[in-house]
Amino acid sequence: MTGIEKADLFREALKGKNVPILTLDPKWYRLLDRVGNEDVKELEKKLNDLLKRQGKVHTETGEIKKIKKRLMEEMVPLADEARGGGEEAEKKLEENKRLIAECNEKLESYSDEELDLPVRIDEVNKELLLVTMEHCYETMQENTDEIEALGKWVADVRVELKKNLIRKQEKEVKNHEIYSYMHDIFGAGVVDLFDLKYDPESRFGGKNAGKKEEN
Repeated sequence: MTGIEKADLFREALKGKNVPILTLDPKWYRLLDRVGNEDVKELEKKLNDLLKRQGKVHTETGEIKKIKKRLMEEMVPLADEARGGGEEAEKKLEENKRLIAECNEKLESYSDEELDLPVRIDEVNKELLLVTMEHCYETMQENTDEIEALGKWVADVRVELKKNLIRKQEKEVKNHEIYSYMHDIFGAGVVDLFDLKYDPESRFGGKNAGKKEEN
């Protein structure tokens, strides 16, 4: 299965699922610190821009409704004054009608956005989820491969360390045996002459090497 096919499969699986807005969750940013975040920058910005736009539309819709309500409340007394021949009231009434028409136009435009923005936010958020999940699993797979390689290296080193410890002990035993035989065969006087030059006890792991080093 290709990467595109997998992504389509995951998108289908996410349909109808309620996914929390990722960029509003501090833990999501901490997750990115552990897996890298270069691949998600564009989607992150797109999602945040949509959220800002949604907030702006919601706020301005509320403000426009307040303005429209105030204009509508002014209409009745202005209409009464206009019927009584008040020219200023008539001008103000016409101005209010124009402003109310503008408010209705903006509210209609914002109404479309208020319906569209949640859908777009959900789509981008789920796309960001897919990219994040893919990046996380890629990072974990890379870590797993390295963990396995390091585990093998540690196991190999342990085996080699045990082998070398055994070799070391064998060599030390052999050196001790050789030195003992030399004493028995050649005598201490002859061996001592060579000890002055070769110092075998310290150089070759003799039984008194540690004592010589302490002295």
